Amino acid sequence: MNQMVPAKFGIGAPVRRKEDAALITGHGHFTDDFAPEGCLHAYVLRSAMAHAKISLSGLDDARAFPGVSLILTAADIQDLKTMPTKAVMKQVDGTMHKCPPQPVLCGDEVRYVGDAIAFIVADSVNTAKSAAELIEIDYEPLDVVVGIEDALADGAPLVWPEFGTNKAFTLGHGDADKCAEAFKKAAHVTKIRIVNNRLVANYMEARACIGEYDAETERYTLTSGTQGGHGTRDVICSDILGIDPSRLRVVTPDVGGGFGTKIFVYREYPLCLVAAERLGKPVKWTGERTEHFVTDAHGRDNVTTAELAMDENHKILGLKIDVLASMGAYLHQFGPYIPYVGTSMSTGLYDVPALAVTATGVYDNTVPTDAYRGAGRPEAAYLIERLIEKAGLETGLGSAEIRRRNFVPSENLPYTTATGRLYDTGDFAGHMDKAMAEADWDGFKARQEKSASEGKYRGIGMCSYIEACAFPGSEEATVELNDNGTVTLLIGTQTNGQGHATAYGQVIADQLGLDLDHIEVIQGDTDRVRKGGGTGGSRSIPLGMPSVNGASKILVQKIKEQAAQQLETGTDDLELVDGNVRVVGTDRQVTLAEVAAQAPEKLSGRDEVKQVEATYPNGTHIAELEVDPETGEVTLENYVIVDDFGVTVNPILLEGQVHGGAAQAISQALCENTVYDEDGQLLTASLMDYKLIRAADLPYFNFQTKNVPSTTNALGIKGAGEAGTIGGCASVMNALQMALRDGAGVAHIDMPATPLRIWEAIQAAKG
Repeated sequence: MNQMVPAKFGIGAPVRRKEDAALITGHGHFTDDFAPEGCLHAYVLRSAMAHAKISLSGLDDARAFPGVSLILTAADIQDLKTMPTKAVMKQVDGTMHKCPPQPVLCGDEVRYVGDAIAFIVADSVNTAKSAAELIEIDYEPLDVVVGIEDALADGAPLVWPEFGTNKAFTLGHGDADKCAEAFKKAAHVTKIRIVNNRLVANYMEARACIGEYDAETERYTLTSGTQGGHGTRDVICSDILGIDPSRLRVVTPDVGGGFGTKIFVYREYPLCLVAAERLGKPVKWTGERTEHFVTDAHGRDNVTTAELAMDENHKILGLKIDVLASMGAYLHQFGPYIPYVGTSMSTGLYDVPALAVTATGVYDNTVPTDAYRGAGRPEAAYLIERLIEKAGLETGLGSAEIRRRNFVPSENLPYTTATGRLYDTGDFAGHMDKAMAEADWDGFKARQEKSASEGKYRGIGMCSYIEACAFPGSEEATVELNDNGTVTLLIGTQTNGQGHATAYGQVIADQLGLDLDHIEVIQGDTDRVRKGGGTGGSRSIPLGMPSVNGASKILVQKIKEQAAQQLETGTDDLELVDGNVRVVGTDRQVTLAEVAAQAPEKLSGRDEVKQVEATYPNGTHIAELEVDPETGEVTLENYVIVDDFGVTVNPILLEGQVHGGAAQAISQALCENTVYDEDGQLLTASLMDYKLIRAADLPYFNFQTKNVPSTTNALGIKGAGEAGTIGGCASVMNALQMALRDGAGVAHIDMPATPLRIWEAIQAAKG
């Protein structure tokens, strides 16, 4: 039997990450590893109260403290604009919602614990902290409100009294009248109320930044771990400093994780730049882990109610959803967009003829929320999959049949949803059936009985999801031949640990006949890379790779044209192999370095492939777990994933992305609990109090694919970076719900299902 030998490079090749050697041996270069000559250090004095009027004293003593170079307060930066909200949306009533001002430094009022008050620059961080202790903050406490439903209660304290309400906006999708008519015809209605818990990103590398200013050129440089330097540059320049973007260079070195939360511009970035200009020296700020908890945008935090109307055959007629989404104390950079884009995926994989969705943003005195891995789509998938699971129970159809009966059939693709999403390709029942076979779904009852005989509760649950990602747009790629015969790619996406140098490099290597080590990928420098959309929404490979592929082909053609002159032959007779351009079937060849030397100008290829529709990865996750009723502890016994990612660029990188996303979803489902007290103090402000999933708690991931190429992407790719988080939560919680229902009669449980919560639910059900 002949076996296919996988290609060394190119699309589909299982190339191992070239980035790993440096990172795992401690040779990565992150922002905090940089220390420009003469660098000063900054510390941010933050509010210790969740809501108060403030006044400052002791500033003269603090400024006179030995080693202090500068202290900035709101009075010192009045020329700066406020922190921007870039997502101002049209509400259901047709008006644009209001945006409260978020100052770079608070002058007279703070609205959450961690709000920035003063920026102290000194010769060391410890000196800056010592000086900060000399600044006395006089707090005049104001009423505090924490939590979505408390914020909407009658008589609740208002975060923004001038607005007269804690409702920030109300957005919507669908047709309310059509949906109401569908519900009138319903033979059965399933209702649910669920909580999607607030999360803290907790990437490995806390944020840091270095600001520099060149008085001669009047240009700034910001070094920071971003998810895209061009977007960071434009926001800082246009929205905060009020300068032309050409005056700021943003450099992004290695980044220790982003998860969406490093897309945004934070207050420390413009403050370091302003301080560097005023002092004529570089200024560096490095965040600590506890600062991360109280300053960096949080994720999720929704309370949602939904109703599903079905006919007598249990086919879906209509879906009503009401989402309440916490915005925190301010509208963060893209905050309002997250529930909006999330609810555009409300129908999941199902044929839903009528839909009515409202998403209401809510202010409270907490850290603002924004995009976190999946950015609204995990919330939507979690809702519809908990709801459809409950409908399967109530109708007696069970988990699989209720889904199979209501999936959009493959023959109906492409299919436009009630929110206007265009699903292009897929085999929804196919990946569910494959996942069930891999999970031995039919053998579950025997395993459940065995667990029961040992005093344990066992459950199995699935989530069949779809998401929208790699949204319409493009990413320019430039591939250049260097004098030594190596190749450089310039592209404006930004790796945060995903392995872009490997993925892009393997395609270039295949086209140019080079080894991966001879290809350099340049990202994260706005002076070297002309433009870029950064990394977010699983866009880098789907949008970047077609352009990299196209640019490589253009360069190959230019190389052949030049080599054809040197070898006196036609371009069709040439091939690129092992760093040489060779006449096919002969030993006549020139090296790429010789081609570069003879070319009249630097040889390069540039392409920018535009994509007009999102991609729609989809799949099924199945979790099987066991609960110890004496302790509430959950053990994940099996976890199966069957995904449709269209064309796979690198199966090793793909599997790593899915593993990471699924781990984060399991962590949300079972562990992560952001807790504020009634005074707005964050009680879970460190990793001593905020539990993250550990490797020992995770199961073996049985990862499979059942791919159907995308028709909206030039290479057939569907984005994959966020998919694991989107399919994970509901599969775990549906499995847990079954275990607790069958074992103890627990009717409902929300995330995070910690051991204490599980134990309490069991005791309550037992009466």
